[in-house]
Amino acid sequence: MKKFLLFALFLTLSACGFHLRGINDVALQNLYIQDSGAPSITRDIKRAIKSGGAKLVESPEQAQVSLELMSENSEKRILSLSSTGRVREYELLYNVVFRVRETGQELWSEPQTVQQRRDFTYNDNQVLAKDNEEKRLNNDMRTDAIREIIRRVNSLSKNKSAPEKPAE
Repeated sequence: MKKFLLFALFLTLSACGFHLRGINDVALQNLYIQDSGAPSITRDIKRAIKSGGAKLVESPEQAQVSLELMSENSEKRILSLSSTGRVREYELLYNVVFRVRETGQELWSEPQTVQQRRDFTYNDNQVLAKDNEEKRLNNDMRTDAIREIIRRVNSLSKNKSAPEKPAE
């Protein structure tokens, strides 16, 4: 009976189309990344784009789209204090500013900002565990920001490649 239930569970999960979330495939054939002020995230975006199937080119003339990463910053703020003045909660913020230019266009798009925010509780008795939690949250925010940037670049290419409706 247990084997049957286990088989039915696997069959149900496979039938519903369930799959783990990963980096989206990049819809572009080739992309140029210009690093102006965010060298640390540039490396990770390049890796994600290569794994998504797009080709990174050396010059903007060869690319369908140019991506400029203008800046990135992280911030840690105190969210709440205890009655004795000790920190109980922190807020982590992560921002990336970028802009995009399609091949053949002279001007860049308006700068876009991807913002990520996480809250976490803090306890003086668990300093090492809370430091690890903070690092993990920062990595998660960075990964989510990379996914968001790739989604936005993909939506630009999908809008461009979509056939225009004829005028009536």
